[in-house]
Amino acid sequence: MSRIFDVVQALSGQKNVIVIPAPYLDFFKGDQQAHMLGAILNQLVYWSGVPSSLNDGWFYKSYDELAGEIKGVTADQVRKATNKLISNYLPEVIETATRKVNGTPKKHYRLNGDALIAKIFPPIVETAVLPNGNGNIAESKRQSGQMETAEKPQGNGNIAESYLYTDHYTDHNLQINKPSSLQNSDESRNQEKNDFLSTHPQAAIYTPSGKSWGTAKDLDAAKWIFTKIRVVNATAKEPNWVEWSNDIRLMHEQDGRSHREICELFKWANTDSFWAANILSPRKLRTKWDELVMRSQAKVAVAPVIDNSERDSAYKRFISGTGQDVKRSELEIKVGLEASKVGVRSMGASFAVIRWNAIWKECSQRVSGEKAA
Repeated sequence: MSRIFDVVQALSGQKNVIVIPAPYLDFFKGDQQAHMLGAILNQLVYWSGVPSSLNDGWFYKSYDELAGEIKGVTADQVRKATNKLISNYLPEVIETATRKVNGTPKKHYRLNGDALIAKIFPPIVETAVLPNGNGNIAESKRQSGQMETAEKPQGNGNIAESYLYTDHYTDHNLQINKPSSLQNSDESRNQEKNDFLSTHPQAAIYTPSGKSWGTAKDLDAAKWIFTKIRVVNATAKEPNWVEWSNDIRLMHEQDGRSHREICELFKWANTDSFWAANILSPRKLRTKWDELVMRSQAKVAVAPVIDNSERDSAYKRFISGTGQDVKRSELEIKVGLEASKVGVRSMGASFAVIRWNAIWKECSQRVSGEKAA
């Protein structure tokens, strides 16, 4: 493991004092559980370095023990947050396994220090050490600019505020200086956060500046919308929950839409052959709201019976590559060419059908227009 991780490991965790390293909080920025996630990671890093726990890097820790160490949370809350930490943020960093200790199954953890540093300190990893040409490794300026150095108490008798904190590996007469400018900056950010929450107590998720935020209902609606998108496109990337919640809040507060109305209109768009591929976020839903309402109401009013057997048979031939002896219509040929251009065959099954149907509709209208002309 890298020397940087050894340093971070030595500075992480302590039974009587819980101080979360600022880089951990920066890493989880935007998550409403950032402090709990940072505290849990802090303790896991700490215990990974305790000699008595080492066995090929594996150590065990119960949720009750972690809850007792980070304080103010239940074992069940720690369990959920730990699972979130590993599965959502650090799947390649933290390994888990169930092993027996004195005959009792215990959940064990193992940390990949280099992978953790690459996640938490990507700029430092890139330029942490540079060969100085004489066989030694010289610390880079970039590293020294980001990792504070330990100093003795200042001459005025006051102890410099600890940036991380000392532990039993460290001389307790030493503290890690945090420049006053950084201290003031942190205090300013904390004050801004407190001011924001005092004026927006209903906020469940928000950006550090408070520019974008959403309530618990906004966040729930955003997550529901994403589950519907995943049905259409299983590879869709997880969105920025703060921005999605903020857009839903604006639709609710400024546009006067209820959360039920927002979800119902999205559900209609999500099942429409054309709009399913075009309405993939709350912001797009808000932009196209009036048009979507008009089209959804028009379809309900008319509701024509359409024979889609030709379209569906053509889709099966296109996907399977069979039926070459079947005489294809002009429409089927055009749709096949368009579908090949956009890569329908490489799409997931559900999304491929929706895209094919949309192309069929567009080409059908085009062919009808050409014949009318």
